[in-house]
Amino acid sequence: MIQVLVDEWKEAGVQEGDVLLLHSSIKRTFKRHLKSGMRLTSQDILESFLEAIGPTGTLLLPLFNFDFTKGVPFDKRNTPSHMGALTEAGRVHPLAVRTGHPIYSFAAIGFAADKFKKIDNFSGYGTDSPFAVLRKMSGRIAVLDLPDQNSMTFYHHVEEMLEVEYRYHKMFSADYTDELGKTESKTYGLFVRNIEKGVLTHVDPAGALMWGEGLYSGCRPNEGSGLRTIPAQYMYDFVSNIIKSGKAKNTLYRIEGEEDV
Repeated sequence: MIQVLVDEWKEAGVQEGDVLLLHSSIKRTFKRHLKSGMRLTSQDILESFLEAIGPTGTLLLPLFNFDFTKGVPFDKRNTPSHMGALTEAGRVHPLAVRTGHPIYSFAAIGFAADKFKKIDNFSGYGTDSPFAVLRKMSGRIAVLDLPDQNSMTFYHHVEEMLEVEYRYHKMFSADYTDELGKTESKTYGLFVRNIEKGVLTHVDPAGALMWGEGLYSGCRPNEGSGLRTIPAQYMYDFVSNIIKSGKAKNTLYRIEGEEDV
């Protein structure tokens, strides 16, 4: 049954052996295939991606949960993902390992999962984050039926690496329970947008430019399979160029109350 999905993902650029970061909305996938009599589950879709990358591939799923920023305790064993049903299926997968950041953690499943097992990055998008490891491993990013604005957190990794002036480092503290059940107060960082200056994330224009440059493979949201892919390094280089050339405003961010120019 899932072979139909496997074929769709491969057509969009997923390759055997990929280290693949997947952002997803799966409602439309359910509806598309229900019309042909195939009643899918979140587990089916998860297995289809694991099948597409094969035994030498590694799947990364975002388990982002923002409660820690409000002082809510984090439990690495039990804190759920806020990123949808597919990511929760990944979190509870018997072979999944979870990275340590309490806000931007990931589930890693597959051949290179052990490389992510001990990651406990201080800053969500920093030099030792899963985003950075993905790039160093020549990984790929896949997005299923979501616009860049609601999925591509990798933009913020590039912004932190280049220390853009419209974001700043902020720390958050709360109780943290590790995989062994040990609880202590811990502090983690994020490179957040400058709300006082009215900074709003606004990355869809950059996504349109990447489509225009032929960097994305596959389908746009709500078209065909809805899956698009891009090598992480291609995206890093493209976004870096936007920032270095002084074109980040109204391409990666905008100021609240100002018209785009």
